[in-house]
Amino acid sequence: MSNNKIEIQFFHDVLCAWCYAISPRLRKLKEEFPEIDIVHRSFALAPTPDRIVEMFGSKSEAKKQIMDHWRAANQNDDECRINTELMASRNYDYPYSMEALKACKAAEFQKGQAGHWDYFDAIQKAHLTDCVDISDYSVLEKCAEDIGLNTETFKTDFNAKKTIQTIEEDMYLAQQFSVRAVPTLLINDKIEINGAQAYDAIKTSIERLIN
Repeated sequence: MSNNKIEIQFFHDVLCAWCYAISPRLRKLKEEFPEIDIVHRSFALAPTPDRIVEMFGSKSEAKKQIMDHWRAANQNDDECRINTELMASRNYDYPYSMEALKACKAAEFQKGQAGHWDYFDAIQKAHLTDCVDISDYSVLEKCAEDIGLNTETFKTDFNAKKTIQTIEEDMYLAQQFSVRAVPTLLINDKIEINGAQAYDAIKTSIERLIN
């Protein structure tokens, strides 16, 4: 084990299919290099329903284009867990980011970075594999219950002013580091890895710092 301090800031969004692909690779990295600290940072691709329409022109066009992204990301995912056709069949509006990002922060307030990560993975599974509406609070609470969170505390933290503030702080950091897309890994505030890179590529970057 190296004595070098290594911190990876993982900028991600709950809607991001490519983030779903890279998260298990980072878990594998953490197992191999337990000295690494992984810090989760929120990056809201579409914080509101209106923003989705602004980005794509309409709700229907948004879903069409996003499903193309899902198909591409599924080819990158090591276990091909992204269920594009199921989502395409759903009749609810494609969800926006902010509610689930608030939920990730509520999990973090209870169980730290490990809680954020467990919740992030759970809500991404709900979104990208089970294809349920993650803008629905009942879905968010069910994910909290599934990972062992106190749901009353979760609800309080979800609605707290500090929750939005911490998301805004993450977004400010993204601006400071010129992060423009997710997933982005920022290693020791210097080395940036963009996109869902293969495990070996990420590992090589870490080994260069350690050796």
